[in-house]
Amino acid sequence: MGNKVKSIGLIGLGMVAGVAASFQFSAIAQKAVGTPLPLEELRQLSDVFGLIKTDYVETVDDKKLLTEAISGMVSSLDPHSVYLDKKAFREMRETVAGKFVGIGVEVGLEDGYIRVVSPIEDTPAFKAGIKAGDLITRIDGTLIKGMSLDESVKKMRGEPHSKVSVTISRKDEDKPLIFNVTREEIRVQSVKAKIIEPGYAWVRISQFQEPTVDDMARKITALYQQDPHIKGLVLDLRNDPGGVVPGAIGVSAAFLPKDAVIVSTNGQLLSSKETFYGRQEFYAPRAKNDPLAKLPAGLKDVPMVVLVNAGSASASEIVAGALQDYKRATIIGTQTFGKGSVQTLRQLTADTAVKLTTARYYTPKNRAIQARGITPDLLVDESADGDGMNRLRIREADLQKHLGNDKDPEETNKRDVLEDEQRLAALAKKTKPVEFGSRDDFQLAQALNHFKGLPVQLSKADAKPVSDVGETQSDSQPKEQPLPKAPVTK
Repeated sequence: MGNKVKSIGLIGLGMVAGVAASFQFSAIAQKAVGTPLPLEELRQLSDVFGLIKTDYVETVDDKKLLTEAISGMVSSLDPHSVYLDKKAFREMRETVAGKFVGIGVEVGLEDGYIRVVSPIEDTPAFKAGIKAGDLITRIDGTLIKGMSLDESVKKMRGEPHSKVSVTISRKDEDKPLIFNVTREEIRVQSVKAKIIEPGYAWVRISQFQEPTVDDMARKITALYQQDPHIKGLVLDLRNDPGGVVPGAIGVSAAFLPKDAVIVSTNGQLLSSKETFYGRQEFYAPRAKNDPLAKLPAGLKDVPMVVLVNAGSASASEIVAGALQDYKRATIIGTQTFGKGSVQTLRQLTADTAVKLTTARYYTPKNRAIQARGITPDLLVDESADGDGMNRLRIREADLQKHLGNDKDPEETNKRDVLEDEQRLAALAKKTKPVEFGSRDDFQLAQALNHFKGLPVQLSKADAKPVSDVGETQSDSQPKEQPLPKAPVTK
């Protein structure tokens, strides 16, 4: 679809930019292949390997050829299946664990350079004096203009105690500033929370990681200690690319009835045909104590708004879909990304793995989100003037080789490829990036209006949203799916 403008908000803390997977971890499945191997095609592969070894202009390493063959085979399946070499596997595990080695900045791409959204408190970048709004122009002397966000982030990562030089262009400074920063292990707090005004709380989850459920429980408990009479809670999932499934189950369970169905999955393997409930065994199986056990009782009934946008994907959509199906929260914002697939990590060696799409997931009412996303109950733009850079985001349905929606194959949330991208890109350059949770956060302001019974400024978009709960759907699917009942435990 041409070049897209990437909005600020992707975490450049050393995490891989883009949509995070809904991970399940597993060893290689011992599943017998049902059909014989295609011998002719395997011979062709062997012949091509031999031709490259004998005829290619330069000598090529055997290991490199075979690794690239594996990588190409896996990546040809869909946008989220990928072979992970030693470095990529290590980075993925660090991301899931909520830690990495770097300098500690949240960054976004702007005009070909890297803009610092915020330094993380008490990290090397924070201590060195790097500030929000700084423009990173060089890393270790290398000009980064035109470099992808992912490449730039990788250059800032490295081994513990190693040094990296960061050149900064700062407003009101005549000359570039050069910071020599020592990399350290950074632990990312995926949950932020605060009382935004008396009686109203804001809880933001930037990514679903292994510590997310514990972090959220602690911070919500602290909010209720600060204000025991909370009368409205905003769960902010905007720009949350997803993460681990147990985190999404635990966050959903905190607000839903005990043992409620949160999400189900379906794929080829028997183990992929599962239903996940709001119980500790599904969100904190290795924990001695239930992290949600001591949450304030009022949390089950407090009025809720969930904020979403086109950057809300995967595990974020599990949460939004579950809370929407149970009518537990009002979903406000714009159409979500539409990643309704589960990736399972199959470890090949001690240092390598394949991340393979093994299932689709479904909301409690059996809605398939894949390539469609969650349609908000109230469509609200990013600002009072329109949806800004959010409208430029690529969604699942825009990705090549994406999986279709098995419930409504013809009704994927695909946008018009002829939209005027240059006009929108020019508008985005003039638009100040939104600081979520601030006084200038338009969608958050509309959420507060909803709580207070005041008018909510709805989206100016002309296009009708994709069919939603209660809306007209395809003839093959009933309008309203009943919620599944949790099994009785005796």
